[in-house]
Amino acid sequence: MGTLNAAAAGGWARRARPLLGTLVEVGLPLAAPTGGATHEAAFAAVWALLQDLQAQLSIFDSGSDLSRLHAAPPGTRLRVRPHTARVLTAACHWATLSDGAFDLAQGSGSWHWDGTWLWREHARTRLDAGGLAKGDAIDQAVARLQAQGWPAGWVNAGGDLRVFGPLRLPLVLRDEAQGGTRAWGWLEEGAAATSHFGPGARSRLHSPAGAAPIHTHLSVLAPTALAADALTKVLAQQPQLPAAWLAGLGAHAVFHEATALQPLAEAAP
Repeated sequence: MGTLNAAAAGGWARRARPLLGTLVEVGLPLAAPTGGATHEAAFAAVWALLQDLQAQLSIFDSGSDLSRLHAAPPGTRLRVRPHTARVLTAACHWATLSDGAFDLAQGSGSWHWDGTWLWREHARTRLDAGGLAKGDAIDQAVARLQAQGWPAGWVNAGGDLRVFGPLRLPLVLRDEAQGGTRAWGWLEEGAAATSHFGPGARSRLHSPAGAAPIHTHLSVLAPTALAADALTKVLAQQPQLPAAWLAGLGAHAVFHEATALQPLAEAAP
């Protein structure tokens, strides 16, 4: 999964906390913006925001919108909270864009979101927002920091990372086969998501055709963390999507099992 190279973080205040099913790290410049903002207040605001968003969609929280959906009889229509609504709307968008390759239910059954009400038709239907919710949470955290006046920084949650402002960070890949890490690229003003699919991997896919993922280890660079995460699921099954289609979304994909990763020494900023 993608991680930050700590050597690139000199001159930055960094804090980390377990949230969103992983360890979330936030980095901000040592120089605080004018207007009274402090680092500790910024970090506290991000943790509070992420805790609230996690409580809305986590399938491990009995009070979340998805847990309420799963506990209700099929056909029961539920109103959901804002974060859930954003993620459900995005899920429908990516499902349409990918002809069903992106599926929050992972083939467990049909569900519906009309922009106001959420319901499912079968008792077996289970929704897992997973990475999509994490990507949206990262984007919301970045928006919160920018609204506070921070000119640059990053939010890193496991395999999902977003950078904003005049900042360039190296991307490092965990070697799933050999162990250790390998640097493979750079990220600035945008997001990156890395997913690994296959036996023993935490990430899961549902293929409408019932086939295994064509690519099992890939990263996507995109303008937002939500889009980057969604596209890893789509491209694992549909790598034939043209580069022009990705470019239209402001995205770029790297298929690691088919790519020789090069050291970054010659590309240092």
